[in-house]
Amino acid sequence: MKKKVKITIEQALNSYIKMVGSSRSENTARTYTNGMNLFSQQLEVRLLPIHSTPITYLPEDAISWFAANLKVYAASTERLYLTAVYGFYEYLTAENIITPNLSRIRLLIRQRARRPGVRFPQFPREDIDVVIKYAINLVSGSFEDNAGRLRNLRDRAFILTLADTGMRVHEACKLQRGDIDWHEGRGIIIGKGNQQGVVRFSRRCLKALREYLTARGELDGASGKPLASLTLFARHDKGAGKHIKPITTKTGRKIVEQRVSEAIGADAIGSITPHSFRHYFVTTVLSSTGNLKLAQELARHKNISVTQRYAHLSNDELDRGYEEIFNE
Repeated sequence: MKKKVKITIEQALNSYIKMVGSSRSENTARTYTNGMNLFSQQLEVRLLPIHSTPITYLPEDAISWFAANLKVYAASTERLYLTAVYGFYEYLTAENIITPNLSRIRLLIRQRARRPGVRFPQFPREDIDVVIKYAINLVSGSFEDNAGRLRNLRDRAFILTLADTGMRVHEACKLQRGDIDWHEGRGIIIGKGNQQGVVRFSRRCLKALREYLTARGELDGASGKPLASLTLFARHDKGAGKHIKPITTKTGRKIVEQRVSEAIGADAIGSITPHSFRHYFVTTVLSSTGNLKLAQELARHKNISVTQRYAHLSNDELDRGYEEIFNE
């Protein structure tokens, strides 16, 4: 009979993090990695060095130790990190490495974890309006070279895409030319949780995209690839040269940082992120229509309670009612 190879906690952790990295989004993988690093530190404090302790020595109560040391974090972060560690126990069970009592671990989490309170989305709407207007005018000046012109055309289209579709930054960065139905003004994307979704594009957004792609036509044609397979937003730097390479989410964030700094000032960097444009989108839909279900569907929120967090920002009826009662 073949002897079962003993593995350490560290080896099991590395295998779990690798699995998460290959099956979940980049953001989820990063969050889980951060959570597992903190969990590892807690095990070390409890005299369970992960590099030498067999995984069979990992106790269920470690989740309680971990929860007790997460109170310095926001309740929502605490929940995310506990979910990551619970996923580790599930992974160990599925891989038949150890067989912890998952029901007991869930109970320990329920007893020890705080419930995150409802937080209203905060974002500088007026400043975002300024950034959008600035982006629209990005192509009105002169340029040192064609790459600079392409960057401005791309950044205008990118910012309008974020503002007018409500897409998350990683969704926008992964778009290909063939994902958009130019006649219908719609696009098929793979969104959060690997779920397929439909987004709508405004006329001004489609116009900006067409102008960008027209200016990029020579590069696209020289790529030797079908146009539909090419990335929608490409790099235009020395590293990319004349090749069509997709921008990363990091580049997407840098685009927003740069244009925010130019439009408002360096002090505004960080106050407006790519996700701020998603908040802007949902609030714009609600303030224009008052239709919560419509806003939910357009934003692709799985749970309407997420959309409801924005309702206080656009409920004109409540504002008028308050004015009539207290200010007349």
